[in-house]
Amino acid sequence: MIVPVVMCGGAGTRLWPLSRRQHPKQFLKLYGEYTPFQEAIRRCGAIKSAEAPLVIGNESHRFLIIDDLAEIGAAGIEVMLEPVSRNTAPALAMAALHAARKDPQTLLLAMPADHFIEDPARFAAAVERGTAAARDGAIVLFGVKPNSAHTGYGYIQRKAKADIADVVAFKEKPDENTARTYLESGDYLWNSGIFLLRADVYISALERHAPDIAAAARAAVNAAKWNGVSLELDGDAMEACRGESIDYAVMEHTSLAKVVELDSAWSDLGTWSSLLAAGTGGVAGRNVARGDVLLTDVSGSFVHSSGRLVTAVGLRDVVVISTEDAVFVAPMDRAHEVKDLVSELEREGREEVELNPRVQRPWGWYERLAQNEGMQVKLIQVNPGASLSLQMHQHRSEHWVVVHGEAEVTRGDDVFILGEQESTDLPPKTLHRLRNRGKTPLQIIEVQKGSYLGEDDIVRFDDNYGRAANG
Repeated sequence: MIVPVVMCGGAGTRLWPLSRRQHPKQFLKLYGEYTPFQEAIRRCGAIKSAEAPLVIGNESHRFLIIDDLAEIGAAGIEVMLEPVSRNTAPALAMAALHAARKDPQTLLLAMPADHFIEDPARFAAAVERGTAAARDGAIVLFGVKPNSAHTGYGYIQRKAKADIADVVAFKEKPDENTARTYLESGDYLWNSGIFLLRADVYISALERHAPDIAAAARAAVNAAKWNGVSLELDGDAMEACRGESIDYAVMEHTSLAKVVELDSAWSDLGTWSSLLAAGTGGVAGRNVARGDVLLTDVSGSFVHSSGRLVTAVGLRDVVVISTEDAVFVAPMDRAHEVKDLVSELEREGREEVELNPRVQRPWGWYERLAQNEGMQVKLIQVNPGASLSLQMHQHRSEHWVVVHGEAEVTRGDDVFILGEQESTDLPPKTLHRLRNRGKTPLQIIEVQKGSYLGEDDIVRFDDNYGRAANG
């Protein structure tokens, strides 16, 4: 049997402002009914010999992972959480060490959570073609037949055109002329970053080629703690671990690599052009328009609105992204330069890099409506049966007004019910809690006033979701 390892710890800032560090692209419905993470989980179901997947992601995305799994009814899936991201080599090492406890020769299918694969059946067939070699100790990669001289992907040079071929070399992202040579030769495949291999084979290869990563991963797994929902990897060991990709840590050094051709449209969804292709089926000139969008004489463009009406006339090959707190506009062939904008925003300490205007929480979400010096207004939604932590704030007061539903409020020693249009005040250092005992979402307007309004001004006394006492 095969255990798919779905790795979902990336930040996805190349698709800013839709993708943010605290809510990256793998957890966004970018082009269809499901998020890329959900698509990856569903894709595993096409593989007949696959068991339930093992998910490894970032601690800060814990509730995004859990919510996405619940939304598609995915049950029996183990989740491992990294307190810090250290790239794919340590992530797969920790998954392999965990799986090896049951069976060292477990076959692992390592796959990123943020990829687009058009045909799950062909993907499953490619996995089956590589299974025998992986069982025999090969590290099997899946290469995609290139349909263009793409300069944004790494390439795999194979020894022969066969169902499964030896790998001759790995090539970095080439310039356009080199990429065209690769395309014309037929000997090169795009490196999809998907691997099939035995747990013990990977552990052994990592111990040989990157022993420091192997040791840190082992320490992180040995000291991991179960929180009732997921396995939390040890923070000290993860902090000490070097960040590295599987390609650099192992694949460029091993003699065990073989490659299977994946005969399906594929993309790592790393650029707006790849997202446009995923949404249009690669048909030239078609648009992707999401949200409240009206286009006239526009072609080859990706236009998204998270709220307000966006209109455009007479445009060709552009990206237009409008969220509640940011607008990004660029020609499609320069949209990759968004990374430079993100770097500048980071230098300025802008929170738009980290957070979406609507911030997901295990109990629901909140959205900032207004902010000024010493004042902030939020719309808060609490899911049926959910509650915020029992908490207090040192520096701010809060005023709650119920917009929809019925709220159970704890304020100091009092517990009482607020209906629609009713309100309450919570002075600083007042113990309080908000709970939704109803069957429909509870929405309130929260007005905060004080000298400091940061999210880390929270002292938790009781929490249903295992979060830290402070912040």
